[in-house]
Amino acid sequence: MAEFFSEKYQYLWMVLLAAMLFLPVRQMIWVLMVRRAQKKQGQDIDTTEQERLKSRAAVTAALLCFVFSAFYVLNLFQGRP
Repeated sequence: MAEFFSEKYQYLWMVLLAAMLFLPVRQMIWVLMVRRAQKKQGQDIDTTEQERLKSRAAVTAALLCFVFSAFYVLNLFQGRP
């Protein structure tokens, strides 16, 4: 089991962490984008606009989660002998 925490598997940990963070981060970004659009328009937005914002939030969340997990995992395994 200790072998899974070696530098050999750091890229696996990077992908797993990014995958685990993706859904909550996407949801949070999407909610913020919808609220900003509603505030800007002064009314509720339609479902097609919400779907468009959800796809934009997914791209942003994927990039953000991957970069965060890369820095986190590389920093975590850097200090190991």
